[in-house]
Amino acid sequence: MTRVEDRKESREGLKAALGRQPVIAAVDLGASKVSCFIMKHDGVRRSDRTLTAAGVGYVQSRGVRGGAIVNLDEASDAIAQAVERAENVAGVQVQGVTVATGGGALTSHRISGRVTLGARAISDHDLVRAIQAALAQIKLPGRRAAHILPVAWAVDSQSGIRDPRAMFGRVLAVELLVVSVSEAVFQTLGACVERAHLQFDGVVAAPFVSALAALEEDEMDLGAVCIDMGGGSTSAAVFSGGSLVHVETLPVGGSHVTADIARGLSTSIAGAERIKTLHGSAIASANEDREMIEAPPRGDDPGAGPVIAPRSLLKGIIAPRVEETLELLRDRLKASGAPVEPGAGLVLTGGASQLAGVREVAVRVFDRPVRLGRPRRVPHLADAASGPAFCAAAGVLHRHAFGPREAVSAKALASAKLRRDPVDPGANPVAKAAAWLRENL
Repeated sequence: MTRVEDRKESREGLKAALGRQPVIAAVDLGASKVSCFIMKHDGVRRSDRTLTAAGVGYVQSRGVRGGAIVNLDEASDAIAQAVERAENVAGVQVQGVTVATGGGALTSHRISGRVTLGARAISDHDLVRAIQAALAQIKLPGRRAAHILPVAWAVDSQSGIRDPRAMFGRVLAVELLVVSVSEAVFQTLGACVERAHLQFDGVVAAPFVSALAALEEDEMDLGAVCIDMGGGSTSAAVFSGGSLVHVETLPVGGSHVTADIARGLSTSIAGAERIKTLHGSAIASANEDREMIEAPPRGDDPGAGPVIAPRSLLKGIIAPRVEETLELLRDRLKASGAPVEPGAGLVLTGGASQLAGVREVAVRVFDRPVRLGRPRRVPHLADAASGPAFCAAAGVLHRHAFGPREAVSAKALASAKLRRDPVDPGANPVAKAAAWLRENL
């Protein structure tokens, strides 16, 4: 019996014996690594809003390139291995996982809905009607909603209201942010997870959940931009007034820097990644013209010697790509009209943000204060899993424990079809919206 068949039989037997496990599992599917965080329900400390990850597992990514799955079997096997390692640490087995991704051409749209009010206090029913009025406007051919988040409520001319219930007015308005991914990517992710014999609980935008893990609450209130620099993509989540207000993504990441190094130095991808990690930098340093580096040659010719080049050449390959990526993201944010606050700072997450000099380049490109983010709400992680590369997986757990809750549940979004018809986020959107209101307002 193969390992995959054995895993399937084990999971089916466990599911029949124990039913649904009271654990939350997050998978960050990237081009460089696949990581899994598992949290038990007793791992949430509401007193100081921190979490305890019961298990963490990660493996080198396979079958993923440029933020997209290119080999379903390899990607599903990597997911299965990462989940299995986390399960072994946690001492549990999970049935379903939520996948964080920066691919799928993430986009966001802001929509609003308005309803008239009678001569009575605003009720749950009025809030549901406003949400319905906004959702009825959504038409996203070939795309799937990943998040439907309330940005703000307004009563007449008074805006920025968190909870309008029991207030009086003539008009109630709500603004929603809809973050969507490609329908094809969504379906492929689901098939990949199911091939690993796991239940697909939905997809989340990596920059959004990375921000939840890395940003302070006052940063969200005053305004901040979280830039998630992954292996296959670079994406950004813009926060203002405590809410997510925009998402942007580029299909360029750290793996493209590695490929540039491999081409420029005529070395292998593995050799380029090692050189980038050990000697790479996006800014100049002293004596780099005289400092030489060695790279393994391509191929398996035993007579071929190592590739020797000055470190300045390596910097000359890395710096333009990093600067170009950040400039493209800056220009995309400007062109989108994203409401970036004048004093908003930048927080960098993702594995590619750890490259030396990236923070300094970001300061120059955006002309804003920049810091490196870490999963601050999970304080007891091992050193190897506590860096910027693990913010997305930690953020999925944070979102489940502390929100923000969404106007439509994740399970409803996983079953909704956003193609040529207006959004139908579940079989009964009124009931879903009402349930959200009861739980979160």
